[in-house]
Amino acid sequence: MLEIALDARVSPETLRKIETGRVATPAFPTIAAIADVLGLSLDTVWAEINHPKRGVEPTTADPTSRERLAS
Repeated sequence: MLEIALDARVSPETLRKIETGRVATPAFPTIAAIADVLGLSLDTVWAEINHPKRGVEPTTADPTSRERLAS
């Protein structure tokens, strides 16, 4: 973890807080830097955090989610 944090130019404590959820909304440049160090595209990161959880119905608050599931 120390090497990843240093390569991404973030403090190890910041990375630890992101990993444990103590930083609810990390800054975009921080996520971009960490993704780059880990060899992940931002598209991959976005898809991972936005995919519906298995067994959970989309809410009516997001009308497009049902359309995406249907296609």
